[in-house]
Amino acid sequence: MSEAASAQVATRATVGDSEFDRDTAVAFREPGVYDVDLSAGWTIINAVNGGYLLAVLGRALADALPHPDPFTISAHYLTASRPGPGVVRTETVRTGRTLSTGQASLLQYDEEGREVERIRVLASYGDLDTLPDDVRTAARPPALPPVEQCFGPEDGPTPVDGSSAITERLMLKLDPSTLGWALGQPSGKGEMRAWFGLADGRDADPFSLLLAVDALPPTAFELGLTGWVPTVELTAHVRSRPAPGPLRVSITTRNLAGGFLEEDAEVWDSADRLVAQSRQLARVRLP
Repeated sequence: MSEAASAQVATRATVGDSEFDRDTAVAFREPGVYDVDLSAGWTIINAVNGGYLLAVLGRALADALPHPDPFTISAHYLTASRPGPGVVRTETVRTGRTLSTGQASLLQYDEEGREVERIRVLASYGDLDTLPDDVRTAARPPALPPVEQCFGPEDGPTPVDGSSAITERLMLKLDPSTLGWALGQPSGKGEMRAWFGLADGRDADPFSLLLAVDALPPTAFELGLTGWVPTVELTAHVRSRPAPGPLRVSITTRNLAGGFLEEDAEVWDSADRLVAQSRQLARVRLP
């Protein structure tokens, strides 16, 4: 972690007053329309991170719908987003007592000033604080070494060419057993596990969980593949409001076929609760 990031952690940013909150903010223009400014701080290989984009649209829908928290949100990534201005257009599909459903599109502008749709999402929102606390699950938290025995981007060379600005905004410590790709010895298992947080110490909330499910290096690296792995579709489920403290993220791929793979993610909080899950379909460049 950089000296600047360490200094920020000492003061600990809070939910609602952090770089993540500022960079995912949406400005109300008129009913159903929000102006956004996508920050270059959340890019990797010059592409805006898909989880960050999901959080931006998630914030717009939270404002447009009568319920505050994303329960499930499915996104189709249509064209590559770039840092700079854009507009989010939302539509309320249905509202009920416990759930409301809406859709949203992020649009930017081409060289001729025409709108180009980047992402389209459909989401259902509710209130996480009203959910019962009964848990019946066979899921178990991932077994990770202590944070100090894991490794972050600052511990080695950048694995890919291009911008890695997003790594400066994350506290990301990878399980050494999923780091074979960084040593030129990928395991072939298609697994990635890490401790996760924001570098300024801001605790997690439902919107940063949307970032967490798409913030680790691609499992394709451990399958022996390199380069950009663009997301085609991503569905995230937020199951609970996370407890303060670092998160643990586990991502697995079981099947790569025809140049596409799935990534199944689980996010666990400091209270050993499964707070978010996701599945995404991504495209890979085969040798």
